[in-house]
Amino acid sequence: MVLVGPPGAGKTTVGSLVAARLGTSLRDTDAMIEAAAGTRVADIFVDFGEAHFRRLERQVVLSCLAEHGGVLALGGGAVTDAEVRAALAGHRTVFLDVGLAEAVRRVGLGGVRPLLLGNVRGQLKALMDARRPLYEEVAAHLVATDRRGVEDVADDVTGLVPPG
Repeated sequence: MVLVGPPGAGKTTVGSLVAARLGTSLRDTDAMIEAAAGTRVADIFVDFGEAHFRRLERQVVLSCLAEHGGVLALGGGAVTDAEVRAALAGHRTVFLDVGLAEAVRRVGLGGVRPLLLGNVRGQLKALMDARRPLYEEVAAHLVATDRRGVEDVADDVTGLVPPG
């Protein structure tokens, strides 16, 4: 199962719970990139630029899609890569949808998300508007997360897995 969505959608938080319920593991692509690079995603953006980060992200995502049979939480921008979108075909992909106000509350106004520097609300709205069609393109399922607890969202996501 692959979870996609904008920053603040709860991909990692929900993914951890879903993986535990399914008796499998979670891989978070942003965390994997940080571990491999030995630095934070924000620092990769500052030191090497977004294009470099996206190349690293593509490699990690494609590797995980080929090798990992558990739950995979993608970084919010991974779907902007055409190769990643194509590789998602055939995977059970779930779009965790979140509204702008809720996403802003969750990511905070002073966070370290590199693409949200400056006017966080405005930057997040622009990202969400641009990426929404891509999330919808790759996902077979949409689960709304606004004003819902992680347990409820995880129930919905876990319910998408056929029994057996």
